[in-house]
Amino acid sequence: MPGITREEVAHLARLARLELSAEELAHFAGQLDDIIGAVARVSEVAAQDVPPTSHPLPLTNVMRPDEVRPGLTPEQALAGAPAQEQQRFKVPQILGEE
Repeated sequence: MPGITREEVAHLARLARLELSAEELAHFAGQLDDIIGAVARVSEVAAQDVPPTSHPLPLTNVMRPDEVRPGLTPEQALAGAPAQEQQRFKVPQILGEE
């Protein structure tokens, strides 16, 4: 496969509305050529019998069964509250509604 030329990089830069110097064009041409070569090598390695994956190791969710456990009584939950009303925390009104 032929390498990426400076003219191709200049064309891409114009499409992206980037102004590149001659040094940058040469530098990016080499980098893009290396990137395309690396992608080509990966394509060669991929075989038809290898399924595509998103992770190298299989992922499984670890879940435990739900168990009912005793909780706090309303009195215990409200024990440290500065104000309470009808077994609820009482807070200052902020919206001006009843």
